[in-house]
Amino acid sequence: MKFQHTVSYAAIITSLAGGLIAPAAVNAQTSESASQGADEDIIIVSARRRDERLIDVPIAITAYSAEKLEQQGAIDITDIGLTTPNTTLEASRGTNSTLSAFIRGIGQQDPVSGFEQGVGLYLDDVYLNRPQAAVLDIYDVERIEVLRGPQGTLYGRNTIGGAVKYVTKALPQDPSFKAKVTYGTYDQAEAVVTASMPISDLVRIGASGARLSRGGFGDNLTNGLENYNKDIWAGRGTLEVGGYGEPVLIRISGDYTKDESNPRGGHRLIPGAVSGAPVLDNVFDTRGGLNDPIQDIEAYGLSMNITASLSDTVTFRSISAWRKDDTATPIDFDALPAVDLDVPGLYLNEQISQEFQLLYEGDKLNGLVGFYYLDAKADTLFDVRLFTTFAGLTAFTEADVDTETYAVFADFTYDFTEQLSLSVGGRYTWDERTASIVRQNYLGGGSPTFGGAGIPFGGPSTDFQGSANFKKFTPRASVSYKPTPDHNIYASFSQGFKGGGFDPRGVGVNAPTTNASGIPSDSEVASFLSFEPEEVDSYEVGYKGSLLDGALNVAIAGFYTDYKNVQIPGSVACTVGGLPSFCGVINNAGKATLKGLEFEANARLGQDMIASGDRVTLSGSLGYIDAQYDEYITNIGGVPTDVAEFREVQNTPKWTASGTFSYSTPVGEGDIYLGTTLSYRSKTNQFEIANPYIDQKGFALWDANLVYNAPDKRWSIGLHGKNLTNKKYKTSGYTFVAADPTTGAIALGANGQPISTLGPEGTLTAFYGNPRQVFVTAGVKF
Repeated sequence: MKFQHTVSYAAIITSLAGGLIAPAAVNAQTSESASQGADEDIIIVSARRRDERLIDVPIAITAYSAEKLEQQGAIDITDIGLTTPNTTLEASRGTNSTLSAFIRGIGQQDPVSGFEQGVGLYLDDVYLNRPQAAVLDIYDVERIEVLRGPQGTLYGRNTIGGAVKYVTKALPQDPSFKAKVTYGTYDQAEAVVTASMPISDLVRIGASGARLSRGGFGDNLTNGLENYNKDIWAGRGTLEVGGYGEPVLIRISGDYTKDESNPRGGHRLIPGAVSGAPVLDNVFDTRGGLNDPIQDIEAYGLSMNITASLSDTVTFRSISAWRKDDTATPIDFDALPAVDLDVPGLYLNEQISQEFQLLYEGDKLNGLVGFYYLDAKADTLFDVRLFTTFAGLTAFTEADVDTETYAVFADFTYDFTEQLSLSVGGRYTWDERTASIVRQNYLGGGSPTFGGAGIPFGGPSTDFQGSANFKKFTPRASVSYKPTPDHNIYASFSQGFKGGGFDPRGVGVNAPTTNASGIPSDSEVASFLSFEPEEVDSYEVGYKGSLLDGALNVAIAGFYTDYKNVQIPGSVACTVGGLPSFCGVINNAGKATLKGLEFEANARLGQDMIASGDRVTLSGSLGYIDAQYDEYITNIGGVPTDVAEFREVQNTPKWTASGTFSYSTPVGEGDIYLGTTLSYRSKTNQFEIANPYIDQKGFALWDANLVYNAPDKRWSIGLHGKNLTNKKYKTSGYTFVAADPTTGAIALGANGQPISTLGPEGTLTAFYGNPRQVFVTAGVKF
């Protein structure tokens, strides 16, 4: 059974009744009436960058349509992590905008420039190379898709865990206007306005503007700033030429985000060792005194997406993009007023990318070949200020890490019969990583970069320039058997690859050396700072089925992943030139095995029960993962030691689950939606070393939504409640306390509290997910 797209680059999304769309779909240049399709239980996806029924795609996918995101009151992309199996999407510690993403046990939460993410984030098919400014707010969105497992063939760079695709709405052919306002607890006040109009039969323009604000969940008791507030201006503009039956579509888009939210201060979990500062009652309150530089995040970019139908069977695509983001942020590690373990930082990122694709769609053979190029520059600058520890000591670091990547790829599917299909693909990647890392100590104040008056002393403890090249071929293959068009049993194998690099926080003078002078050679410094690529081999079997005439849709997947050369970055207390300091540490710890199961379903439990046209639906997801290190080599007393039995895979709860029960019914000529969602995550380790202070025990969150849509959805009003039980749960943290190097057990001092390893007060701080929020939305469109 073939489904031809009427416009190249188009894909059709149809929502199963109620709930989130368990594996789902897309839209590009498709009218609303067309998107409903002949059978409203059919979902068309573009996970393999061509249009296919979801049921035919041998990949584990969860997707969320714009309608479902609005029904659920989703605020930003981290919300979807709660209802996607084996997925963690969170804001990373000190800002609202830096993303920490993990899928099936693979990710990266360290945002500095030397480390790449393990989950690829795509904005309109443009890969975002850095996690800063990557917590995308949900507005003007068509759908969001989560692809689980390595996507190294079609999505390429750093998708060894999976990919998250954020797709904005295409412009309609007719003039349109849409506005939405939100008001809620904590002074939440938001407005989004979107408008578009045709200039001619072939040309359309459109723009969206958003003002997103909220008061703090707590306060900074030292400087009076609201803590966990939100203060964002954002906008997008689009020009489209062609499409809607024309052989060529050119889409030029620009976006801009300005985030002036206050820095997120951590909550201390232990009293101050010297000051005796008690643990605060409100987990959203903080006492950190650092507010230099003033937090400011600016991100913007341009992209041009061209699609041309060269014939009935061949389509050409070009995706060109330039992006830039600058983040200035003050990080107060110990969350106390004293200037000690205070880290003002700058993250400066810029990238250009180009992708070409040539697609073929025949009777039995479908697929594409492509080329990808990325040139990315990432600069990280920060002070580590230890003023009360040692007479105003500052360690300043500037790390400039540039990445140049080339890749060629292909992916094809051949249908031997209507029941049996074979897919094969591969990508060859060339990565070049170039780093310039300088670290200099200052006395008596901060570095000049951050307005300090410190005096440099001694030579640089790191003065490194180097480059490394990495090459890898990553294949993929799958076989699908469809006993009927509504059932698909598949098995697949795929490889993933993430390049190596250099630790931007490493201290070159601390490199082990055989030189009699005690001064390491350039090659010894390079070896000390460098780390090797990660690789994964992933095996997956699955079933997707539509049963009971479309009333029940099910997706089940089982996976087994060999994870090799796992990169473990971190920061620890250390000594540099006899002085206490803060050092980066990284090693390729060894091997991990990740295996698990995933289940997603949508069920229409009833229809036309109380009133004609009403529906009762239940959608749910369940994820299980057994994630463990088979080998974890670390240096203990100068001896490489395997501590795998004492290490955990971070940000990977063993169980994730969610369920959404909903009821929809016509009311007059409009309709009303009532839904409630319960999500659960089992115990989560924030780092590889278990820490009873910052690790989060299992918890559940309860949301509820009530939405009324007027006839033709010309206007709507909704009432949304999130985390209604006001559960307090940790999402991340910082730790600088003494622990057993093998077991990780935290050592306690005579006072029964952990012993500080850096700074006099001891640092064990945590950051928390959002508390209870209740808000009203109102929208209008015409």
